[in-house]
Formats: sequence, structure tokens, C-alpha cells
Amino acid sequence: MTDGHHRGPVSGATSDIAAEAEGFLLAREHRQAAHREAQALCGALPWLTTAQAEDLTRHYVAHRLRLSRQMFEATLRRADELGREYEARYLRLRRDLLRRHGVWASCLLVCAAAVSGALCTVAR
Repeated sequence: MTDGHHRGPVSGATSDIAAEAEGFLLAREHRQAAHREAQALCGALPWLTTAQAEDLTRHYVAHRLRLSRQMFEATLRRADELGREYEARYLRLRRDLLRRHGVWASCLLVCAAAVSGALCTVAR
């Protein structure tokens, strides 16, 4: 039986293709949104000539896409930073937990040895 998850190189390639397609569609949606915003702006400025409106649209779309790219890159950097911070914190917590378990296990062994020694002494 399969659990619905494929493993191996096919899965990685499929995942990469899906991520690339998603990125393409997201970029396309941002470009279309910027175009719609630019057209709305030009519509609010009826005195613009067609050439001016096209120029304004081109500049607006380019500027908006630059801003979107900067925001995405900042988000990716922050996500990477948070991932590293989380991993470091997790490793510290794990190390501390293992150390505490080691201390408790040692204490338990010392107590068991002391009780065993006491019982052997009493039994003689």
C-alpha cells in the first residue's frame, strides 16, 4: 500500500516543477495587478495622452514589480533568519533536555545502587 506520497527523484523533480509553475503564476498575477492599478491611475488622469498613459503605465508596472521583488526577498531573508533561529533554539532545548535526562538517570542509578547496597548490608 502507498500512503499517497511518492519518494525519490521523480518526487523532487515534480516538486521543483510545481514550485516553478507556482512562482510563474504568482509573478504573472502581480504583473496583472500592477497593470490594473496603472490603468486605474491613468483613468483618473483624463488629460494624459495615449503615449503618456502608456509611459506612465510602463513606469508604474516596473516600479511596482521592483517593490514586490524587494518585499519577497526581504520576506525570504527573514524566513531564513527565523528558520536558523528556530533550529538553534531547538538544538539548545534538545541538548538541555538530554542533559537533564542524563542527570536524572544518573541520580536514579546512584539511588538504586545505594538502596541495593543498604539492602545487602541489612540482609547479612
